[in-house]
Amino acid sequence: MISVIIPVLNESGTIASVVEFARRNRSVSEVIVVDDGSVDGTPELARSAGATVIPSTLLGKGASMEDGMRAAHNEVLVFLDGDLQGLRDDLIESLTEPIIAGRADFVKAKFSRSAGRVTTLTARPLLRIFFPQLARFVQPLSGIIAARRSLLQKLSFENDYGVDIGLLIDADAAGARLTEVDIGHIEHDSHPLEVLGDMACQVARTLLNRAARSGRLNVHSLRQVEEIERRTELELPVLLTKVEEADRLALFDMDGVLLDGRFIVELARRTGRSDQLERFLDHPDLHPDDRTRQIAALFAGIPKEGFINTAREMPLMAGACEVVLSLRKAGYRVGIVTDSYFIVAETVRRRVFADFSIANLMKFRGQTATGRITLSPAMRHPDGCPSHPVCKFNALKHLTDRMRIDVESVLAVGDGENDICMLEAAGQSIAFQPKLPAVAAAARHVVEGDLTEVLRVLTPELVTTSTSEDSFSDGYFDS
Repeated sequence: MISVIIPVLNESGTIASVVEFARRNRSVSEVIVVDDGSVDGTPELARSAGATVIPSTLLGKGASMEDGMRAAHNEVLVFLDGDLQGLRDDLIESLTEPIIAGRADFVKAKFSRSAGRVTTLTARPLLRIFFPQLARFVQPLSGIIAARRSLLQKLSFENDYGVDIGLLIDADAAGARLTEVDIGHIEHDSHPLEVLGDMACQVARTLLNRAARSGRLNVHSLRQVEEIERRTELELPVLLTKVEEADRLALFDMDGVLLDGRFIVELARRTGRSDQLERFLDHPDLHPDDRTRQIAALFAGIPKEGFINTAREMPLMAGACEVVLSLRKAGYRVGIVTDSYFIVAETVRRRVFADFSIANLMKFRGQTATGRITLSPAMRHPDGCPSHPVCKFNALKHLTDRMRIDVESVLAVGDGENDICMLEAAGQSIAFQPKLPAVAAAARHVVEGDLTEVLRVLTPELVTTSTSEDSFSDGYFDS
């Protein structure tokens, strides 16, 4: 039997028809839709169409594909996109026949739609240079794939647009038998130019990374490219281009608000640095910027994966995902503003399905932390906080300037002393389990219980929109 896996993000217009298409095939025993934090009713429509719906553990197509693979019960898996139209009736049979017949382990679909710009200008040229044995694939970026589950369990899933080309290269490196099958003509949503730019960068990075692993590229040069890319993401003009215009903005502190705990405390515990960290935590005689830099220096030598794994494995505050998704459904842009590290904030952002994050940049050499940081430029503003040159209020001001909204349209949620200026400035502010009386005094509301109580202190209109029976009664967040 066959398992069909469909990673989705806001595909309400097409998801039901894709699920129904898959279920019509008599060899398909389960259809698994992995939702990436949709706010347009996609999970409910997929479930009504007969799919099993699970939430992704981390924002991004690759994580959703991997989650679906791990949830599947069959050996033969088919991945479909949630926005497909005009699918040929025998698509699943054509895609899986080489595997069932024992001729292949990994099958890519090709179709009559002309190859996209990223395929033509990025994927194919780099494949010809570094992986010429794979240059025969017409559409190496196709997300329509069939593969053996036992093979996929051995492969690495990139968590961005590089996932499909990464799996192709890794499957080849693992000695799998690869082929490509023509599935006729399909209709597929096209991406705007801005998205194609990001896609090209991610595809190129994945290809170069794989080339480095196989000794076909200088690893030191590649790591430098990755570090430059991370630093570029932190630059204020680049950050602000990622914040789409909206009528309302919600800003959350990370530690103790979205994360149930403090990241640096947990990282220090895991790496045997707790005693050293204790000397700097909440030290009243240290300037905050000096404390931030000295704490960062403690983590020199820790691998990048240590930061990512800690951020991914720490428990979220109860209700974190529900609150973020509810606010996004109500039209808010939702961001994380933290004094922690960007690599950590981005991981947490993906876990809770937020729109963006603002944080300090921990510098890495290769894959190892140097212990040196760059303070977030968004935390500085020429007309910002009169008391602190580096302040979360300054980030708020940059964002409201960019979005052309006033502070009355901003919701801020924090728990610590460094959140006070942001809480005082926001039109709606909530001290969540505040650590100091001054934090509670700076906010309009105080919440001591579950984070979902944040929704109940907002306007009746938002509560009605965000906590309706359709949003939470289907067990989506309990699955």
